[in-house]
Amino acid sequence: MVSITPCCIKNSRFRRFFFAVFLALLLGAPGVSVAQTVTEISQLRVERADDEVLVSAQVLFELPSAVEDALLKGVAMYFAVEAEILRERWYWYDRKVTLAERRLRLAYLPLTRRWRLNVTSGVGPENNVGLALNQNFDTLSQALAAVKRVSGWKIAEVGDIEPGGKYKMELRFRLDLSQLPRPFQIGAMGKDDWDIAASMSIPLSSQTLR
Repeated sequence: MVSITPCCIKNSRFRRFFFAVFLALLLGAPGVSVAQTVTEISQLRVERADDEVLVSAQVLFELPSAVEDALLKGVAMYFAVEAEILRERWYWYDRKVTLAERRLRLAYLPLTRRWRLNVTSGVGPENNVGLALNQNFDTLSQALAAVKRVSGWKIAEVGDIEPGGKYKMELRFRLDLSQLPRPFQIGAMGKDDWDIAASMSIPLSSQTLR
C-alpha cells in the first residue's frame, strides 16, 4: 500500500508550477519580451556644401514597448549619434581626423500631452556644443521620425580632409542607457529590447570633397 503525504503533494505542485513558469519564459509567453530590437542605418550620404562636410542618413528601428512605457511614465530617453572621419593607414591604426556628436533628449509632457525633443551637437576636438534645437510634436511617431532622421548635419570642415589621403566615415547611433535613472539602468542591463544601436561606415574620397 502506497501513502501520499501532504508534503509530497505540495512539492509536486511546486515542481509543476516552477516547470510551467520556466516553459512560459522559454517559449515567450505574452508579457515576456524575447525579441531583439533590430536597428539599421540606411541612405547614408556624405557631401560638401561650401566649406562644410555634411552627412545625411535614416535610422530604422521600432521602439520597444518597454521603452515606450518608460517614456509615458515620464522617463526621458537619450539618443546619441556620432560621426567620425578616419584617415586609413596601412602601417598603423587609422588616424581620427574629426569627431562630431549629437545628443537627442526625448520626453513626454503629460500636462500638454505633447512630446519634446531637445537636440544638441558639437564638432571638433573639443566637441563644444555648436547647436541647440528644441522641437515639440503632437504624437510619438512624429517625434521618433525626427530622432531617426539625420539631414545635412555638419560633421567637419573641408579643410580637415587632406588631398590624396584615403578616408572613411563611420556613423554610430544608439540609445544611451547611461543617461537613464539608476533603477532603469539596472532593469535594462542585458535586455535585448533595450538594445537600440547600429553603425555603418563608407569610404570618403578627398577629391569629391574638394
